[in-house]
Amino acid sequence: MKTEARILKECLAAAAPNCLHSILPPVVRDDQTRSMNKPMESYYHQFLEEFRLPLTNPVLVFSLVLFIILLAPIVSKRFNIPGTVGLILSGVLIGPHSLNLLEKSSAVELFSTIGLLYILLIAGLELDVNDFRKNRYKSALFGLLTFSIPIVLGYPVCRYLLNYPMSTSLLTASMFATHTLVAYPVVSRMGISKNRTVAITVAGTILSDTAVLILLAVIIGYSRGDINHEFWLHLVIALTLFSAIVFIVLPAIARWFFTKLENEKHAHYIFVLAALFFSAFLAKAAGLEPIVGAFAAGLALNPLIPGSSALMNRIEFIGNSLFIPFFLISVGMLVDLRIILSSPIALIIAALLTFVALAGKWLAALSTQKIFGYSAAHRRLIFGLSSSRAAATIAIALVGYRARILDLNILNAIIILILVTCIVSSLVTEKAAKEIVLEENDAAPEKEHAQGDADEQILLPIAENKPSERVLELAVMIREKRSLNPLTILTVVPNDHEAELNVKKAKKELAPTVDFAASFDTSLNIVATIDYNICSGISRAVKESQSNLIIFDWPSRQGFLGRMINDATESIVECTCKTTMICHLTRPLAIHRRIVVICPPFAEKEKGFGQWLRKMSRLSQELTIPLLFHCDRKSRLAIIETLKTSHSTSPVLYEVFKNFREWEDIASRKLHFREDDIVTFVCARRESISYKPFFDLVPEQLEKHVKDISKIMIYPEQFDSAIIEEEYADVVAPKSFPFGASTIRKIREEISGFMKKNQLQIRKKARGKTAATPKRFGFSRKEP
Repeated sequence: MKTEARILKECLAAAAPNCLHSILPPVVRDDQTRSMNKPMESYYHQFLEEFRLPLTNPVLVFSLVLFIILLAPIVSKRFNIPGTVGLILSGVLIGPHSLNLLEKSSAVELFSTIGLLYILLIAGLELDVNDFRKNRYKSALFGLLTFSIPIVLGYPVCRYLLNYPMSTSLLTASMFATHTLVAYPVVSRMGISKNRTVAITVAGTILSDTAVLILLAVIIGYSRGDINHEFWLHLVIALTLFSAIVFIVLPAIARWFFTKLENEKHAHYIFVLAALFFSAFLAKAAGLEPIVGAFAAGLALNPLIPGSSALMNRIEFIGNSLFIPFFLISVGMLVDLRIILSSPIALIIAALLTFVALAGKWLAALSTQKIFGYSAAHRRLIFGLSSSRAAATIAIALVGYRARILDLNILNAIIILILVTCIVSSLVTEKAAKEIVLEENDAAPEKEHAQGDADEQILLPIAENKPSERVLELAVMIREKRSLNPLTILTVVPNDHEAELNVKKAKKELAPTVDFAASFDTSLNIVATIDYNICSGISRAVKESQSNLIIFDWPSRQGFLGRMINDATESIVECTCKTTMICHLTRPLAIHRRIVVICPPFAEKEKGFGQWLRKMSRLSQELTIPLLFHCDRKSRLAIIETLKTSHSTSPVLYEVFKNFREWEDIASRKLHFREDDIVTFVCARRESISYKPFFDLVPEQLEKHVKDISKIMIYPEQFDSAIIEEEYADVVAPKSFPFGASTIRKIREEISGFMKKNQLQIRKKARGKTAATPKRFGFSRKEP
């Protein structure tokens, strides 16, 4: 009965609405239906409003742009088209003149401006300043050629063929001289951003664009009748103040900021962005385009942001992932394809101006190749980088159009010119960059390949599970870029009853180091080994990992008993024949301004001479600082030859000494060092040809007399015969006497100091007793 009653109750409840619906009049039923459907209709109406073209919802707009940035390079790769071209064509497709998915809103303009400034910032940061200084006259000549040839070629075409006025012809021809580094991400991705032709082209870009913008100001002032002495005086003062602030004040502030806030990694990136936009604003205030300020900021910060640093990796990652693709999309959004079909005159003008613009840049690249003797691939690379037009060109065109110097036909033709030149630039640069990479690989010295630099393995032994971030950063900077092997951090755990527990603990404590290495885009391998002796464990790990370079932090002071039993530094150096570096970095690497290398006689005879010299040269290039060698004449010749074969661009200075014995007393030579130096002392192991007995005293002297200066001790690789049966080092002690020379010396000093201290105490007590005893006949009377 209860079950039947429950079923009947549910049926009545379900049927009640239908019964009520049948009893009510039709009008009442329709009003009720509308009231029930009204919220649903409002929801669908609002949902459809979000997709009304052009899109205005910021979340939806940003999502669309991100999907394009993600998919455009992938699709372009399928059709063998450069990714930059794919992004530009995507901008054409979604722009206001095509599918009208996006409009040129303030948000799009903001991200586009950031992307353009970002390109010039990265170009300034990646520029090899040392190579730029060597080729500054070449850069100036190319800037003159790429500025003058397009103007000389374009002015007669506009003046006499198209019959435009003089001011219109000159302004249009000046737009042919500008170019934007749209294809620069291609050379950056190919790893040839430090190539000499890239440096020349980038510097020529800034010189030509600056000259064009100054010419634009003169033309506009001439059209308004404002050219006078005040105009030129204002321009000179503004440029002087801009240069002083960016190149003098900004680096000083950055150096102080990076030193005081070394551990605030995120603050470093924010500082770079702030410096970028402030420099761009200063350039605008000085009458120049913001792109000049962005490039100047990159040049000013270049010495403080090494190419392999974590900060540089963050700058490139965010720029290449977001801001620069956004700029390329915005360039495509400027293009209106309907202009081509609007009138044959616009099509003819666009084709003619595009041909003249490309021809002018090609002639400039050809002239540069012939003058400096470059290859055809370098000519195509120069042409590819310097042929694209974008923001600067459209900015000049808009300024000229608003000033009624240019007409609508030229403005439309410039839009077509931007599309065509960007596509041509990307295609030519991609092909030329691949050819240059192949040329550099074929021309690489066979000696470097024979030494196995591509298989380089760097080992970083640590003590007390506290790896130094500065030493790790040093290893990242000097490592061979072609090496696919990760850096290896080694910790040796004592072989006792808690060995397994200590291995897990050591790996856990080293986990943050992996995250720190990831900021450099560098893989890190952590090895925790068990051994009765730290030195034996390191020696065994060197053989197992086939490491050819060992870098470890400067050991902390040990107690007297520890120094009596074993000298860890000496044991690690003596237990392996591989190149070993002992580092003590007192400040961030980017803050140093010079590398001072003390090279003993016959150092060039050591097996590892070329290896450590290339490492110091690479460190010099990364930090953009000079190398100062103290050496004899024969070592100087060997250093010059080695650096020449390795194609080093580091500025090198030499101080040739007559007698190396003057360096035996570091205290008397410390005046040659500065606080921002990296003092590098090249020592040698015993039984090697360049070994000096006082090398055993050098670590202690450096620690005592140049305590606050960064220093590196280098022990070059030896020939295997110089090490006594290294293969049996774990079984047979490497030396018959267990104590090293430095250990014996320290023991002698401890005993001597202890005895002197006791003698002083005895004398003080004797003087005290003597002073209390009356003297007789000039002699002190002693108590029995």
